[in-house]
Amino acid sequence: MSLLGNLIWLIFGGLLSGLAWIIAGLGLCLTIVGIPFGVQAMKIGAATLAPFGKEVRELPEANSVLRIVFNLVWLVLFGWELAIAHFVWGCVLAITVVGLPFAKQHIKLIPLSLLPFGRTLR
Repeated sequence: MSLLGNLIWLIFGGLLSGLAWIIAGLGLCLTIVGIPFGVQAMKIGAATLAPFGKEVRELPEANSVLRIVFNLVWLVLFGWELAIAHFVWGCVLAITVVGLPFAKQHIKLIPLSLLPFGRTLR
């Protein structure tokens, strides 16, 4: 079932969204300071390509000092915008019965878009 969901997701916007995140991550990696943020953007892009059948998990040392600092910087610069976008698309898709599984995937991606350092989608 998750294969079918991921295929439909890719056809109706998941592919473009995931590729946009991966390209943005590559652009961030052009600077030394942006490399950690570029890696996280590419991780979100990969998560956006196939979110069905996966869940957000916290890594063992997710709350280390460096990851907390990076998450705060990410939250201020990128995270809140991503979370709002996923929330809005989740609400739009939840209007129809057919869109409910896709809305659930957008809601699932909110924690990863807010605090990506120390979290993964598995």
